[in-house]
Amino acid sequence: MNQPIKPTRDSHAEKRPVRFLKFKLLMLVGLCALPGYGMVAYGLHGGHGWVLGIYPLMSLLAFGLYGYDKQQARRQGHRIAEKWLHSVELLGGWPGALVAQQVFRHKTRKFSFQWVFWLIVLMHELLWADQVLAGGNFLARHFY
Repeated sequence: MNQPIKPTRDSHAEKRPVRFLKFKLLMLVGLCALPGYGMVAYGLHGGHGWVLGIYPLMSLLAFGLYGYDKQQARRQGHRIAEKWLHSVELLGGWPGALVAQQVFRHKTRKFSFQWVFWLIVLMHELLWADQVLAGGNFLARHFY
């Protein structure tokens, strides 16, 4: 006799909507506000135009990598190393990674991964706060 395949925790998660969606969208907008403002200000004050494309490009790459890694996790295939996911986040892909974590329900429960992810987000926020509020002088004066 064929017995029905027992659904996994993962298959149930795919059918549920993202929990606390409004709160999470508000958090995403809040986290992206400072880098977004900083990049626009940088572009308007004669900065390199390619800098404006870094966050969107890296975010798309991060989103795709998370989706691929989640698919490979389900199939028990070759996974993407966490150091590569974090590298893309560090290069500006953290907004896309944050969205992908929620959409794919991937890497949200692993504390060691989340710890590094949120340190990367904090670092970006601090760098842009320094750039916007102190003209990039505070960190340069204290850490260079």
